[in-house]
Amino acid sequence: MISETASTIEHYEKLIEILGSKYVTEKVEGPFDFIQIASKGLNANAIKNFRAYFGLANESAANMLNVSAPTIYRWIRSNKNLDRNSTVKLFEIADLFLYGSEVFGGNDKFFKWLYLPNTALGGMEPSTLVDIPGGVSKVRDIIGRIEHGVYS
Repeated sequence: MISETASTIEHYEKLIEILGSKYVTEKVEGPFDFIQIASKGLNANAIKNFRAYFGLANESAANMLNVSAPTIYRWIRSNKNLDRNSTVKLFEIADLFLYGSEVFGGNDKFFKWLYLPNTALGGMEPSTLVDIPGGVSKVRDIIGRIEHGVYS
């Protein structure tokens, strides 16, 4: 059995791989590190890596980040660093998607769940919460309950 610490380290190493080790050059050991890194800004190309890993359309990523698809295109083209809030949001969403994929045993199964109505969310699809303040943590809580066998 893998210890929880080893599992956490592997999780954050994978998160760095997803966003791109070229862009996430600092060590990530937990969610508070997202904030520290965000103060410097994360290169917008990390969005492209995130999209590619999870097979997301530019429009989907833009909606989750509350910006337009052309804005993401311009950020990537100009090699811009994201502002603090966009950096934190990207980290949180990528972390959520990685966690969901780990719990559900793959991206396909996680995305299928993400787009199904959920009784624990009042019948809403978890995907509808990702772009609103506090939504990522609500979806993460539900996934945590599923991971621990609590009816959700």
